Formats: sequence, structure tokens, C-alpha cells
Amino acid sequence: MKHTTIKKLAGAGVLLFTLALTGCKKYTEVEPVSQYSVPQAFSDVANATNAIIGVYDELQGDNGYGIRISMYYPYDSDEGIVSGNIDNGRRGIGRYQLLLTNAELANPFRQLYRGIEKANLCIEQIPLMPQYASGTATEQAALKRLHGEALTLRAQFFFQLILNWGDVPAPMVPAYKQPNLFIPKMNRDSIYDLLIEDLKTAKELVPWRTEAGPRNERITKGAVMALRAKMALHRGGYSLRSNGQMERRSDYLNFYNIAKQECEELMARRDQHTLNPNYENVWRSVTSFVYDPQGEILFEVGAGGGNSNSDSRMGNYDGPNLNNASRYGAGGGGIQMLPNYFYAFDSVDTRRDVTLTHYQVTNATNIKSQRRLGELNTGKYRRDWRVPLLPGTVLNVGYNWAMIRFSDVLLMYAEAVNEISNGPSSQAISAFEEVRKRGYRGNTGLIGTTPTDKAGFFNAIVNERWLEFGHEGIRKYDLIRWNLLASKLAETRTKIQQIRDRVAPFNFVPEYIYYKNVGEEIVYYTAADSTGNGKPFWRPTQVPPSGTTGSSGVPANKWVRIDWARHLTANVIDGRPLWQGLAYYFVPGKSELFPFDQSTIASYQGLLQQNPGY
Repeated sequence: MKHTTIKKLAGAGVLLFTLALTGCKKYTEVEPVSQYSVPQAFSDVANATNAIIGVYDELQGDNGYGIRISMYYPYDSDEGIVSGNIDNGRRGIGRYQLLLTNAELANPFRQLYRGIEKANLCIEQIPLMPQYASGTATEQAALKRLHGEALTLRAQFFFQLILNWGDVPAPMVPAYKQPNLFIPKMNRDSIYDLLIEDLKTAKELVPWRTEAGPRNERITKGAVMALRAKMALHRGGYSLRSNGQMERRSDYLNFYNIAKQECEELMARRDQHTLNPNYENVWRSVTSFVYDPQGEILFEVGAGGGNSNSDSRMGNYDGPNLNNASRYGAGGGGIQMLPNYFYAFDSVDTRRDVTLTHYQVTNATNIKSQRRLGELNTGKYRRDWRVPLLPGTVLNVGYNWAMIRFSDVLLMYAEAVNEISNGPSSQAISAFEEVRKRGYRGNTGLIGTTPTDKAGFFNAIVNERWLEFGHEGIRKYDLIRWNLLASKLAETRTKIQQIRDRVAPFNFVPEYIYYKNVGEEIVYYTAADSTGNGKPFWRPTQVPPSGTTGSSGVPANKWVRIDWARHLTANVIDGRPLWQGLAYYFVPGKSELFPFDQSTIASYQGLLQQNPGY
């Protein structure tokens, strides 16, 4: 939700940028809301700040990280899918039926380029302001910060374009300086190289979090460093090339070294950013608009205003299925988390019941009911965690999108060291285990033995990032940079079938579970095993004995039986079993990238090469 600075200035932030964009309709469709000239817009620190807020604006809303980029584009993957049957919209994206007429491709693409154009104008103009070099110390510091923010924001916009489209047109100056607006695609490696250098500059221009004043959504030094590390790993990773092959360049270790150095430097400043000791509290803070003193989230997209342009849809589109106007409002269920992902977590891993939800509220009495195994939803942005509660059918709940967290820094460091050194160092193992132990809070002795060989440690990193970053828009892109997306989708299909059939390694999964409400909450029938523990999801079906009471003292005939693994025999998507419907149209060597939409291709009049396979 917008805080202090951004909330105050967002209304002025759209600015004059159409002055420079009237001839650039392929990137923008913005109507002018101001008659400011460029010199007026960059006449003093206050106006330049408004200009930067206008750049931040292009991260937001339905076509930004409010829903489409954050919650349509990252699916289907081995963690979750877009719910519902296929269409020429979000479900077409999720199933990889990527038609050139899909508006969900066109509109975010244009918004990202609007952000680049606005950033380009700020990058050009702010250093030209007299105050930049000869103003007061306060003015110089403020303008340098704005310059660093513009460089970082441009990098973020380009990063998202590259993740989804690969090689793209890359204007690095404002449109009014472009002799030809229809510039050709630029090799993504060259774009990455320019942006990684930009972020090296930006890091020296922006302040640390504790130097930046009251909390808001503006970029600080830790965010720049984390973004630079993440972009370096993607530059050093695999991607789909114009020849239809997944490749990574021979110089990839140079970029793993950049990532390692940025993460090391950031890990040395635990006074600025570190892990919140409680995984759930990271997300409780986001959904209750509470300041996190650990600063685990280094970069978040501000949301607010209750509209499709500046707010977000987290908690309305995603989260558990809720329909209770008197208390929680309505919404949720737009993203379905997969059975194999539920069972990827250890029974004592606290991250599972934060990341996934297996309850719903569909009545006026606020009583939760149990969902079946093929109906799981996301949990990090759940609407029923919002404080204060927001009853009614409200589309925009005001949640910020968490772009980068400190746990990502720790795991990026561990991954980079493993690749560079042909195996993990003790420091890399420590960073990996710090994340894992936080997930096992209270049960750290159960985290298992960390592999010490390169391949084993890499596989552990792949798995830990899966568990740590569920529904954070990361997994699909991680799998692509590792060249694992196709194989992990195939593995997921196999695992879901094994869970359905309750065969090894999933022969412990119950066919049914029995539950009962105690007040509003759910309790499960769990007969104690030889250790005295009952685990309803990790043991074959446990049936309450007739005429007795279960672990909560509820009479046996009051327990409700619900399909668990049994549900997967009937659960279908697009008329197919779940494992077949998942990413049904995925084609290796094509689907790792989106196509350019039809209107963009048409505007280039044959000058823009389409991505492979489209």
C-alpha cells in the first residue's frame, strides 16, 4: 500500500511525458494530463521527484505488477496454474496457447515501454539540472538519488521484457531523440550488459534503507544490489535463442561472479536487510501494512488508490476462495497450487501453510471448510489476513507486490558460489541453511543433511527456491534460466499421477481426510502413530472409529469425510485430467518466450522478427 512520499505525489506523477511521446504510439497510449514543458518538469527537486514518481507509476496497476505481470505471466509451472478452462486471455498464457491476438500480452508490453520512455527522459534530464552539480548538498543528494532510481527502474522494465520476450527493441534515449522510432531488436546479452553497468552506477547514487527516511516504496541501495545480482544470474543462465535452442554464453561465470560479489556485500550489511525470523510474519506485515524492521523485502511495488491504474489485485484474484461480505469480502481462487507442490514441503516446514491454503469460506457464518487436494490456492496475499478487514466485493485490496527478498540474496549467493567454485563453500552452505532453518522454525534439527558436492548442492538450491518463493513470480523464470522448465513440467505430471494412485514415493497420501469445525476453525481426525503424533496429510486415510471420539473430542458421526487423493481421479482442466491440462500447449524451444502481439508486429511493417515457433 502506498506510504508517505509516493501516496502524496502519485497524483502528480503522470506528468508531461506525452510531450515526448506523441510520435511513439507503438509504445504508448497516454493522454496528456499536464501542460508542463521539459524544462519546467526538471526545474527543481520537487518537480524532478514528481517525474520519478511518474516512472514508478508504470510498475503498478492491472497491466503491471498489480495482476498481469505478477500473477498471469509466471504460470503454468511446477508450483501452480491459472485456474479455469482455456481462453484467449490469462488461461491461454498459463496453458502456453500464446495467440498473437491475446490482449494480456499486448497491454503489459506497452506499459513496460511507457516506463522505459519515462525513465529515459529522467536519466537524460536530471543530470543536466544545474542543482545536480552545483546545488546545495541536500539538492545534490536528492537528485543523485532520483537519477539512481531512474536507472534502476529502467533496468527493471527491461528485465521483465527480456524474461518474457527475449531480444527486444531497446531504446536507451528518449523518443524525441530517436531518428527512427521503429528500432530493431537488440541482443538480450547486450541489453543486460548495459543495464548491469547502469546498476553499478545506481548503487552509488541511492541511499541505504536506514538513510532514506520514513518507509515508502522508493528504491534504496539494497534493492539495486539485489536486482543487479538477479539480472547477472539471468545473464549467465540459459535462454531461448533465435535458433530455437536453449543456450547460455561461454562467459557466464563472469556474471555469476557479479552476483556473488553483490550478494556478499549485501549480506555484510545485516543492519540494513536480513531475514525476518518468522516466515509468516513477512506476509502478515505485507497484508496488514506493518513496517518490517528487518527489511527482508528489499524492493516492493507500491499499490493504492483503489483503481486499475495504480492499485493491485492481490487478495482479490489470488488467495483462498472467500465469499463473506460481512467479514472478509469476496475473492480469491484465481491461482491453483498443485498437489505435488503441497507434498514438496516437509510436514514441519512452516512455509507450506503460508504459501498454500486448503480452506475456503463460502458462508455468512465465517466457518472455514476444507478444500480438496486439487483445489488448493495461494496464501501469501490472502484477503482474510488484511488488517483492517475489507468487507465487500472490492477488486483492489492495496497489497504491495514483493519483488525481491533477502532470502533471495542468500540463495543467489549460495548458487553463485557453487557454480564458481565447483561446489559449495562453508559460507554458501551456511547461507542456504539459514533460509532452510527459518522455514523449519522450531524444528531446525529436521532440515536434513546439506549436500557438499556441486550437483547435489545445485539440486538442493533448485528445491529450496521452489519452497521459499512459491507464488512470488520467480519459479518459472528460474526454471528457464536453469533450462529445467520442460523437464520439471514433465516431472510434475508424473508426480500428480503418483499422488492420485497413492504409489511410491506418495503411498503415504490419504485417499480421504476427516475434518470438523471447532468454532470457525478446522480440526482433523488424526490417530496417533507409534511416536504419538498424528499427521492427517502424511498418513493413509485415518477413519474415526465408530462410536468413539477423535482427537478433538468430537463424536465420530460428526466428522466430515472429504476426498483428498481421491479427488484427483475426477479433477479436470479443459476437460482433461489435471496433470494433462497443466501447461498443455507447452512446446520446448518455443514456449519459453512469449510472442510479440499482432498489433506490435503490424506496426513494424515486417521489420520486427517474431520469436521462434510463432
